[in-house]
Amino acid sequence: MAESDISHGAELPDAFHASVRAGTALLRLETTRAREGILDGAWWPRSHDIAAELPGLISALTEHLGPVTRVGLDADAWESLPTRLVIDDRVVHIDSFPVGDDTVLITRGEQDYFSLLVVPPHATPAAARAAMAKAVRADNPDQARQILIDTGTGRAHPITEPPGTDQDGPAPD
Repeated sequence: MAESDISHGAELPDAFHASVRAGTALLRLETTRAREGILDGAWWPRSHDIAAELPGLISALTEHLGPVTRVGLDADAWESLPTRLVIDDRVVHIDSFPVGDDTVLITRGEQDYFSLLVVPPHATPAAARAAMAKAVRADNPDQARQILIDTGTGRAHPITEPPGTDQDGPAPD
């Protein structure tokens, strides 16, 4: 990934987002030593194909953070989830956690963790930019799910209710 493909805080024009192909990482990352926020950054994949999307993210992170050893994802948020991928001649282990489809957990080394907001592929450019900007603020008190709600981004996979129920509980008899 070229340096020009990585956002360093400036907003990217809408035309850029429209031209982004699957596998390109659009990433904002807070890398200060303080790391005071709940989230360390944000990622906007362009599809639910982890094999197409993850290499761009890992390459961008490796360039700025060093080698990434593990990635924790929610299997329900992706089309298929292998146990490992070879990216840039390194094996990256992929763990399935019930973290929700709103975050991805990145491990550098043995115990250095980063938590990234995952902006759903279907998000509009304006909503994605707003969600990414909020996620990297050091004073952000909100969890990933709340950021997506506040920015009108929506969830990657809306939660479906069992038949006969709605958001307020069981349907009346």
